[in-house]
Amino acid sequence: MEPVEEQRRRPWVVGVSGASGTPYAAAVLRGLIAAGESVDLVVSRASRLTLLDETGIAYRDAHWREDLAAWLARGADGDPGAFDVDVAGADLRHWAAGDLAAGPSSGSYPAKGMLIVPASTASVAGVALGLSKDLLQRAASVVLKERRPLVVAVRETPLNGQTLRHLVALDEAGAVVLPASPAFYAGATHIQDLVDFVAGRVLDAAGVPHRLYRRWKGELGGSRKD
Repeated sequence: MEPVEEQRRRPWVVGVSGASGTPYAAAVLRGLIAAGESVDLVVSRASRLTLLDETGIAYRDAHWREDLAAWLARGADGDPGAFDVDVAGADLRHWAAGDLAAGPSSGSYPAKGMLIVPASTASVAGVALGLSKDLLQRAASVVLKERRPLVVAVRETPLNGQTLRHLVALDEAGAVVLPASPAFYAGATHIQDLVDFVAGRVLDAAGVPHRLYRRWKGELGGSRKD
């Protein structure tokens, strides 16, 4: 019989696809950790190439916690020590992208839902079509069939008709389609502010509390008065 602690654990599955935008994923992960949420992380093979290109960090299955700590400490502007994140003390679990026997591949695994940040058009297509070619796609399909929250932060531009149809299919299946589109009304003065706005909207869609951006209060110019 499972320990009581394991029975109570209900993580958010965070899938990172190969689209450009690894700072978005880092900001979402920092937000989940700050909120005390449990996290199961699936970093696709393609996203590891993107992460290496955008940050210089090689994400390795055998050293995932060490590599994740370096990733989450890095700011969107490339500052390697911008954030102090207690990765060692957080409730984190890593699953290899090719492990189709992993916990999140089954509907009986007690996940709260899944956030795909960033979501490439390839991952969008795979989930919309139910391909389950890797753990990221399989976990998302499971979340949909179990009627759990799925947030898809698509980060591609422009979008062709085929991808738009896939996004409509995901919306109709119950997912939240959330383009990685930063807003400027929150008074952004730094690239990190724009990244945090998108990450905050992802967390909003998941119902996770955060303080990543200044919210609209119904007053024009309010962001310039704080």
